[in-house]
Amino acid sequence: MDVIWKENNIFYNVLCVLITENEKLFDRSDARLYWKTVYHMFLILHHFYVANIGASLNMDIDHADIRKLKKYRVAYLTGWNFSFQTMFLGLALLHDMLRWLDKHDSKLGRRIKYFRDVIFNGLVFPFTCFVTGMFWCVYLIDRELVFPQVYDQIVPWWLNHCVHTNIFIVIAIETLLTRRRQPTDVKVERCLWVFVSIFYAVVYYSVYFFGGCWLYGVFGIMTWWQVCLYQTGIWCSTWVFYNLNFIVNKMIHKEGDVTPKPSISGDLESRETKFQNASRSEGAVETGSSKIRKDVELNSTKDKSGMANAAYLNDNDTENDKKWKSIGVSKNDASLSQSLDKSTGTNFKRNQFEKSSL
Repeated sequence: MDVIWKENNIFYNVLCVLITENEKLFDRSDARLYWKTVYHMFLILHHFYVANIGASLNMDIDHADIRKLKKYRVAYLTGWNFSFQTMFLGLALLHDMLRWLDKHDSKLGRRIKYFRDVIFNGLVFPFTCFVTGMFWCVYLIDRELVFPQVYDQIVPWWLNHCVHTNIFIVIAIETLLTRRRQPTDVKVERCLWVFVSIFYAVVYYSVYFFGGCWLYGVFGIMTWWQVCLYQTGIWCSTWVFYNLNFIVNKMIHKEGDVTPKPSISGDLESRETKFQNASRSEGAVETGSSKIRKDVELNSTKDKSGMANAAYLNDNDTENDKKWKSIGVSKNDASLSQSLDKSTGTNFKRNQFEKSSL
């Protein structure tokens, strides 16, 4: 009866087909790309949903902290970091789509990959680590200093974890999926980090000087020299997180990256590489030719007897072949050098004959 039920049950048959297809998927070379695409698509929907819920929160409660949250909601670093992640996920999903269409090596595909990696390295990773680490550390000490209890009336607990906990899971999985062992563009990434760090400090302290309140209560219990030290610690910690990204990536992805770096200027790097390789081969040819000519001259001066020198020149063909193979020179160049050797040997024998007593 169980066999008959399994054969006639539509749900069971469909489930078997799905399992079979998934097993085939794991055997294909594009399985990694498939899961990356699903992952990025799920996260971009997650971020849009969370942003929509956050924008529609009811903040009509008459409380000082709620009024401050409503008035300066765009000035919180949590929202800035969430925007950086949404921008990165959009570029990552777009690049995955181009890979499915086999357009990732086009000029547009290289540009998208370049900006995707630069935003992740310079903004997403350092500021996400700082927001998650600093928020939960202060929250565990005294939540009133960073997330007052009155916020629970308008912000659901799951929404709090979406903007302060899930963001770290995003970069953790992204680090496992994508290899970024070194900066994509050091200058651009550091300029982005410096600009956002300084600009946010200007915005944050402007709210205090012109609005008369601190966005985070932890600054309100500090003296000014403590605030300066705390601000310096914020900048130093984000800088450490920026460099920690590549250290962690090297620990996870131990194999070297043999693919060329993405460049927004097209195939400039590949052309430079080809030019360097061509220059090296030409240098090797020149070195080999000069070496053989030098060997001929030295042997012609050292050997006093014409027979010995002629024997050396005749038997030297195989040795020359070995030398050309060892330095990687083509056969045409080798034949040219051999003809030069033979002509040199003929002239040497003629001179020896004219100088002989006969």
